[in-house]
Amino acid sequence: MMELNLIDAQFIPFVVAITLLSISPGVDTLLVIRNTARGGIRDGVATSVAICCGLFVHATVSALGISFILLQSAWAFNMLKLAGAAYLIWLGITSLLAARQGTPLPVKGVMKESMPVPLWQPIKEGLLSNVLNPKTVIFYMAFLPQFIAPTDPALLKSLWLAGVHFVIANIWQISVVLMVGGASKWLASARFAQTLNAATGAVLVMFGLRLALEQRPV
Repeated sequence: MMELNLIDAQFIPFVVAITLLSISPGVDTLLVIRNTARGGIRDGVATSVAICCGLFVHATVSALGISFILLQSAWAFNMLKLAGAAYLIWLGITSLLAARQGTPLPVKGVMKESMPVPLWQPIKEGLLSNVLNPKTVIFYMAFLPQFIAPTDPALLKSLWLAGVHFVIANIWQISVVLMVGGASKWLASARFAQTLNAATGAVLVMFGLRLALEQRPV
């Protein structure tokens, strides 16, 4: 009989591992910083929540075995990988173009004349950057089963673990949002905006190219 055990002997190791993963610098943190600088704390929080909502998608497909199908099908995996890479490169190019223009970032409360970005935009960017990331597919497929007992209902336990990841990742990313949001005077500087856009754009393009050129894991 299947019985859901939410907190077992493997829970603390899971929390430690997922916390270390969440605070490791990567695309998620970079996108949160970029969108906070662009649209203020509101956009940064929306980006963080949207990124973490993607975790439930990965937990579901992992539990249902879709991730296994992706890993076994070279064509399906490569299509997902190229879609994610193209999206990261596109985000990077938009940042590089903004850097070339050299205009100040539209920091909420500092530059009132700037047109705010619609709320759906950071939500879309955050969700797609996570859902289209094949590394998260691989991670959830390889990582979550280690913390799911044979007697656990796989889908419910996967969603529970994704919920824990959701909370921890949001605590870290929203802390980053608040730190970046507190530097509003710097962010209102055209020179700082140009430097930040150039740096984040270059790194996003680099991440995208690296993802596109990576060999499929055996």
